[in-house]
Order: sequence, then C-alpha cells, then structure tokens
Amino acid sequence: MSGVAAADSGPKSIAERALSLLADVRAGEGVGVLLLGLNSFLLLMSYYLLKTVREPLILTQGGAEVKAYSAAAQALLLLAIVPAYGAFASRVSRIRLITWVTLIFISNLLLFYIFGVAGVREGVVFFVWVGIFNVFVVAQFWSFANDLYSESHGKRLFPAIAVGGSVGSLVGAQAAAMAVKATGPYPLMLIAAGLLVICILISRVIHFRAASDAVHFSAVHAEAPLASTGALELLMRDRYLLLIAILVLLLNIVNNSGEFLLGKLVTAEAVRAAGSDVLGQQKFIGEFYGHYEVWYNSVALGLQMFAVSRIFRYAGVRGALFILPALAMGSYSFLLWLPVLPVIRWLKILENGADYSVQNTTVHALFLPTSREAKYKAKAAIDTFFKRAGDVLEAGVVKVGSAFALGIKGFAVINLVLTVVWLAVAFGIARAHRRQTQPSTPPRSQDTLVPADAVARPAGT
Repeated sequence: MSGVAAADSGPKSIAERALSLLADVRAGEGVGVLLLGLNSFLLLMSYYLLKTVREPLILTQGGAEVKAYSAAAQALLLLAIVPAYGAFASRVSRIRLITWVTLIFISNLLLFYIFGVAGVREGVVFFVWVGIFNVFVVAQFWSFANDLYSESHGKRLFPAIAVGGSVGSLVGAQAAAMAVKATGPYPLMLIAAGLLVICILISRVIHFRAASDAVHFSAVHAEAPLASTGALELLMRDRYLLLIAILVLLLNIVNNSGEFLLGKLVTAEAVRAAGSDVLGQQKFIGEFYGHYEVWYNSVALGLQMFAVSRIFRYAGVRGALFILPALAMGSYSFLLWLPVLPVIRWLKILENGADYSVQNTTVHALFLPTSREAKYKAKAAIDTFFKRAGDVLEAGVVKVGSAFALGIKGFAVINLVLTVVWLAVAFGIARAHRRQTQPSTPPRSQDTLVPADAVARPAGT
C-alpha cells in the first residue's frame, strides 16, 4: 500500500482535525507533528529564558559595547565547532548525536549556574555562548525534522510544526519577564536546562516511533552514522547548498541593517522626547522595543498559523522564497520616500514577522530533498556560521556607511541593492530546487513516501 493511501485511511483524531486548521495534517500524522511541535516549543522557550538572563549579565558585567564584538566572536568559535560537530555526526547515529550535543549544552548551563551564584563574572562568556546555543539547537532540531520526513510530507507538515516555536518564543519571553523579577537571572538557567532534558526525551520518543512507522516517517539509515564528508566540502561541491548559504548571509545583512536604521530613529526620537534626561531616554527606548517585539512576534505567530501552509500549498516552497525579499524591496523603497520612525517601525514589524514565519520555515524546507549529510552538516554550518558571518558583515556595512556619513536614505539604498542580489540568489535556488525535487523515475502520487534523497538529482547537474 502506498504511503498516501495508508496516510489517508481511517478517520482523523480530534488533534489531527485541530491541526488541519494550521496545515494539511492527515490521519496518522498528528502524534508526530504534536511531538515535534512540542519539542520546538520547549527549545524556543528555553532560548527566550536564557536571552532574558543574558541581558542583565552582559549589561552589568560587560557593557553594551560588547554586543558589537559578540557576533565576530561567535563566528570565530563556530569555525571550530561546526567541523567538530560534523566529525562527531560521522561516528554516531542521529539520536546519539542529538542526545550528546544537547547534554553538552545542559552541562554548560549547570556550570554557568554554579559559577554565577559563586560570584564569577561570566556575562561576556555567557552572552557569546547563548548566541551559539540558539542557532545550534534550532539548526539541529530542523535537521532532525528533515531527516524524519520525505519532501512532500515535510512541505505539508513543517508549517504546523513551526507553530510550536512561534508560541514558545512568546511564552518564553513572557515567562522570563515574570520569573527574573522574582528569582533573579541564575535560576532561569536551571529551568532552561530542565526543558532541554525534556527535549532529549521527546526526540528519543520520536526517533523510536519513526523506526517502527515507515508509513508516516522516513526511517531509512536512521541508525547509520553520516558519511565523513565535511560541511565545507558539501557546500563547495553543491551549488544548491552554496546558494542557500549566500541567501542566509544576505538575509541577515539586510535585516540587521534595517534594525540599525530603526535604532537610529528610535534614539533620535528618545532625545527629542526626553531631552538630556538619560533615564527618560532609556524608558522611552525600553517601552518602544517592548511593544515592538510583542507586535512582530504576534505577526509571526499569525502568519505561521494561518498563512504559511497556504503559501506552501498554492505557491510551493519555491514561491515562498520570494515573499520576504519582495517585502524588503517594498519596505526600503518606501523608506526612501518617507524616512520617519512610524513608517520604519511598521515596515520592520512586517519584515520580522515574515522572516520568523514564512522565511524561516521555507529555509528549513529547502533541505528536505537533500542528502542526510547536507541535512545535518551543511545545515548546521549555514544556520550557525553563515548566519553569524552575516551579522559580522552587517557591522562592517554600518562602519563604512557611518564613515561616509550616510543617512537613513543612504543605508536604505544599500539595502535595496543587497535585496536585488538576494532576489537573484532566490531565483538560482528555485531553479536548483526544481532539479532537486524532479523525480528521475515515472511520477508517483505526491505523497507516496520514499526517501527524499532517493529521488533527487544531485544539485548542479
């Protein structure tokens, strides 16, 4: 019996009917989606707990200036961490990889807690660590999800799974704001460590469930270690993967440059509103960014719940690639005409909302038709090193632009030029993705479950 026939047989559970409001979830798929969604929820919740912890530590122990150098430090460390991760992945099964890497992060948190309560000044180290932790655990989670599903299944189910992360971000931020006031920063490290332990248990349940359910999961080679090919070698020999890396790089430069423009306008408005009263300026900026984060996370959640699955269904993964760059093109074009705070505030809310929902899910889905080595090693390199490298390059753009005294419009022009390049890269990825997903055998039913890498042609052929 084909995967689609089996998947569609029998009635849907109550949970599956509810999940169908978010994505095309079919009978028998609900438990897997709920478990992965819960895992994503807990990972993002733990990150937002730790993100709230790092701010008071870095500002009281290192100062705001350290933030300017943190991305460079993270990128340098990732140059060593990513190859080590790839080498370890070549020696163990996927569930041991996930378990041991997560246990390392848990042990780090326990050490941070012990040293922190003992009075050690660890703010700078913790700030850098959180930046690496965030990109790594999210990348590993989506590598696992890519390994569990075929291309057609993942395209349907990823929008629903990603809702968990969107909700976790909101809940984590709110819970952290309430908890840190009552307990201080250090106990939140222990709470986050506990959440990561639960994530390991959930991952193991999903892994063993997939091994016994070949209808709804792709269990091929689940116990086998990955080939020894390194992440850099994968990127250099596969044009498709290299283009994805360039896209992530450009996306971060454009997005962070937009945040820089927003920060300049907010600071100027705070000075106008509070004059020379520094405390008044801080209150103005704090209130602004508090509302700003709530708005764009709410937009992201709304898009993730009600738009992403429809975009994937009608425009496909390739069509979804163009939504964020098209939005950025419109935003920075409009900013040339009216460079004022209310305009850029709402443009950035829409841009960030689309980034954290449509764009994130799309980039994750691009790895569905790739090899297992690409899913774990290349994806880890792209989602960690290339993302942080984009932060570093954006800092360079700001430094050069400031040296030439570029104003808001000048930086907007730079972003427009970069967005044109971004669109060209998206076209290249769309063409390569079409080749990746074009079957080399007679067409099958869309949801016949076969390993994604069994029907994909190598990129660049």
